[in-house]
Amino acid sequence: MTASLLSVRDLTVHFPTDTGVLRAVDGVSFDLASGEILGIVGESGSGKSATGSAILGLIDATGSRVGGSVRFEGRELVGLPNARMREIRGQSISMIFQDPGMALNPVLTIGRQLDLVLRAHKQLPRSAARSACIDALRRVGLSRPEERLVAYPHQLSGGQRQRVAIAAALMHRPKLIIADEPTTALDVSTQAQILAEMRARIAQDGSALIWISHDLAVVSSLSPRIAVMYAGRLVEEGPTAIVLRKPRHPYTRGLLDSLLGEAKPGTELTPIPGTPATAADAGCSFAPRCRRADDACRIAPPLTREGAVSYRCHHPLASAAA
Repeated sequence: MTASLLSVRDLTVHFPTDTGVLRAVDGVSFDLASGEILGIVGESGSGKSATGSAILGLIDATGSRVGGSVRFEGRELVGLPNARMREIRGQSISMIFQDPGMALNPVLTIGRQLDLVLRAHKQLPRSAARSACIDALRRVGLSRPEERLVAYPHQLSGGQRQRVAIAAALMHRPKLIIADEPTTALDVSTQAQILAEMRARIAQDGSALIWISHDLAVVSSLSPRIAVMYAGRLVEEGPTAIVLRKPRHPYTRGLLDSLLGEAKPGTELTPIPGTPATAADAGCSFAPRCRRADDACRIAPPLTREGAVSYRCHHPLASAAA
């Protein structure tokens, strides 16, 4: 069995609110090997981004609490001092954020920003640093990279800015990349190009990738393995082809039924009733929206493994074998 590059066990992220403690991430566990791609999907507020930020130690320490274990190459990251985490961020683990307009500094040129990323972990002569920045832009498919170095973010299109953000994240060829919905605001053709480029970079560098998204179509085209989150918990996880073909959890089925591409022409989509829960309760958090819920769902369902798939549900749907 391939050794885990990343091992997450019972990860929790709690935020204080006026109405009590919000359990944004509640007992999340998974493993990731080098060269593997894991897609994490779910509605907004399901805990996807909080999970990615907690892995990289980006949760604001003011009042919040991060618990559990995150081991990267055998090294525990939870509780690691910020000075030590800075040695890891950008060099061994990088994150691509959803909005490049927020990730890039509007008053610095692209070249200056990439140079700062480079010099955070490596000192090079000016000419060598410039060549490294040009190469980083060329590797993500950005045309005329020399000209982009002197441009400001507002002078680039949304797709070009996202490529710059990806170039910055890949600058040091990290072993783990966390991509937080980086193609959500892009048009379909640009999105497809960036996905193809990400697949090529992962294959070339042997990096592991966590792709966070609410778009099942994107995840199914990119990731061989998928984890479905709801109210801070992983409710189903396994090979993408199996999970999406025969989902065990009603929430996964509900996400599929809500997709336009899954419906036959002339038929109405079947939305998930109710509103998403933002945190798990004592029982099954999906029970208020689930047509299969009964008294048994007052108790939190245990993790059940069925072949390569694991899920949390008292009343799972038909198995893949059936």
